This record gives sequence, C-alpha cells and structure tokens, in this order.
Amino acid sequence: MPAAPAAFEPWCAAHLARVESALGEWIAPQAPAGLGQAMRYAVLDGGKRLRPLLVLAACESVGGNADAALRAACAVELIHAYSLVHDDMPCMDNDVLRRGKPTVHVQFGQAPALLAGDALQALAFELLTPEGPSVPASMQAQLCRLLASAAGYRGMAGGQAIDLASVGQALSEAQLRQMHQLKTGALLQASVEMGAACASASPLATESLAQYGAALGLAFQVVDDILDVTADSATLGKTAGKDAQNDKPTYVSLLGLARSRAYATDLLAQALAALQRSSLADTRALAALAKMVVERQN
Repeated sequence: MPAAPAAFEPWCAAHLARVESALGEWIAPQAPAGLGQAMRYAVLDGGKRLRPLLVLAACESVGGNADAALRAACAVELIHAYSLVHDDMPCMDNDVLRRGKPTVHVQFGQAPALLAGDALQALAFELLTPEGPSVPASMQAQLCRLLASAAGYRGMAGGQAIDLASVGQALSEAQLRQMHQLKTGALLQASVEMGAACASASPLATESLAQYGAALGLAFQVVDDILDVTADSATLGKTAGKDAQNDKPTYVSLLGLARSRAYATDLLAQALAALQRSSLADTRALAALAKMVVERQN
C-alpha cells in the first residue's frame, strides 16, 4: 500500500470546500416557518464530513461520475445529520451538545428538530434523483437503494433500536459488533459503496471496497468508544462520558481500553488489506482516510 500522499491535506481541503458549497446551496433557507434555519443549523459549519470524503475518494478510485458522487456525498451527510438530530432528542439520548454547540432541539425546540430531521432525510433522496442526463436513472436507483438500506432497519435505524434496547444489558462481543455494524458501520460502508456505484467498477473492486468500508465503519465506532472515556467534551464537541453515564455497552466496557485500541489497529489493517486486494490503481486517499479515522482525537 503506498504511503498517504503528500497532497492529502490539500485534497481534503478542496473536497471539503466542494461539499460545503453544495450543502449550502442545496439546503434551502427559505423553507417555511424557520424550518430551513433548523436544517442548516443541523448540517452546516460543523462535523468531520468523513462520509462525503469517503464517497468522493471511492468514486475517484474507480474513475466515476463526479456529479453523481458530489450528490451522493451530500446525501449521505444529510442522512447522518438527520440521525444526529433525532438521536440527540430527549426520547433517545437526550444530549445537549453536538459539534461544539447546542443540539438542534435545544436551539429550536423538539418539534422543529423532529421536522428538520424529517426534511433532511427527504432532501437526501431528492439530491440523488436530479432531472436531466447528468446522473443516469440506473445509477440514481442504485444510489438510492444503497442509502436507503444503510439508513433503515437493516442499518442505522436497526442499530439504534438495538442500542436503545441494550441499556443496562451485558452484550457479548458478537452482539456489540452487530449493533455497531448497523448503527454506525452501515452508513460508513454505504458511503464507500455509493462512491463505487458512481462507475461500472469491477466485481473485485466493488467487493474489496465494501470490505474496506465494513472494517472502517467498525473501527470508527471502536475509536468513538475509546474517545468517550479518554477525551473531554471540549475536544469531542459533544458530551464526554455519556455512554458510561447511561449504562450503555461499549467496546471499552466489554474489552477494556488496551484491547479496544488493539482492535481498532487490527481493523485498520483489515481495511488497508482490502484496498490492496482491490487492484485499483490509486487508493491512497482511502488509505489516508482510514488512518485518520483510527488516529483521530475527536
């Protein structure tokens, strides 16, 4: 596997600028009764944008449709943002801090927050189905299918249901892995798969990228569990120690800190090995993103 490119930081900066510009244009401030303001508050000016970067990097690795990839990158970020809005509400995690600022329901109220999340979810699929020839209909359908599956009961929503049902429960490692693969991993894996779906990638490349995304998605959650007990709220931009406070099962509570760190390192190795198997000419951005996930401090 080649080393991370020296130009990785400029690559990130350029792609983040494209994503921010598109999100700012596509999330309409003129939505009625203040809804647009709540939607923009939930999405803009915050977040790592890891999922959009994965879409764009995967698309570039297979030489895909750049317009489709930008729409997919923004769509997956809207789904992620809507899930955070709903997860933070009193009926779920009841959190007051997200991305270093008050959560949406604290800032706007519970009903506007609920509607903002609903509207962001709908907008995601609107972005994936533009009129005109820029994104072929078959590609639109494939992107919608991947995102819907990752966001629904087979993915994020199913994982959140397990999470809520597991408070105070002693889960096995297999049960904890299933929960996190659905709640967090599915949308990260789908980001990679959506990037690949922006081209007619070979079966080998498609499967290898899916395996990379699966390992990366689980690694992200393992690191999240580690940071919840090792970082403070100011660094995280959200409430630290929340999992232990709410008696939620985590990798740290199950494996301990040292074994959790070793597991994250092993998952990184699995992700990089999958890229090697892909036979794609240039996967350096994807490799650098995987290392960034495991080495992050927030």
